[in-house]
Amino acid sequence: LAALKQTDMRAFAAAERARGLSARSLARRLSAVRSFLRWISDRQGYDLSAALSTRGPKYQRSLPRPLAPDQARALLDHAEHHHPEPWIAARDAAVLTLLYGCGLRISEALSLTGADWPLREALTIRGKGGRERMVPVLPVASDAIAEYLRLCPYDLEKDGPLFRGARGGPLRAGVLEGAMARMRQSLGLPPTATPHALRHSFATHLIDGGADLRSVQAMLGDASLATTQIY
Repeated sequence: LAALKQTDMRAFAAAERARGLSARSLARRLSAVRSFLRWISDRQGYDLSAALSTRGPKYQRSLPRPLAPDQARALLDHAEHHHPEPWIAARDAAVLTLLYGCGLRISEALSLTGADWPLREALTIRGKGGRERMVPVLPVASDAIAEYLRLCPYDLEKDGPLFRGARGGPLRAGVLEGAMARMRQSLGLPPTATPHALRHSFATHLIDGGADLRSVQAMLGDASLATTQIY
């Protein structure tokens, strides 16, 4: 490994492409290899700077597919009654309202605790890379959470999850994704109508309404303006 050169990395990349690996998959694989090489370099003191300088292939990023405004409204309305247990329906509606109304990632919404309630006019979110941002909270989001908490059979604990699963534990993302799949089937929405699509919809509808990119970037917590520009 100490003798690994950039030409070796390029030969590896060419061989993987010849095997039929897509540019996106190859970029991920090279990223994993570079992470391993950094670890080896730190532990063994090898100079692997040449190999680490190898760049992955460029590829076309898939564009997000937001819901139309009327589709988003129909989804949130349907969520309020989609489950026979009223508190579970209210819970799912509250989470989806946070994704669409505040632009949160599903992991960010599900990481909220009892200490975050009641929501203020702005919510401090710790997102990817540990970056903190302030997100404005719409009254409709606070109202949806208040209705969920009114119906929830579990006590709200300061150090416990704000959103609970059916047995009282933390709500898992997969549960919400499954509920969303059933709802989009009922409403005839495309498979791209996922919880994350609501975050895309939040950004797209703001920009379509005249919001500037920098403000939307700050609310989304995107590290790069280029990421926000794809909306």
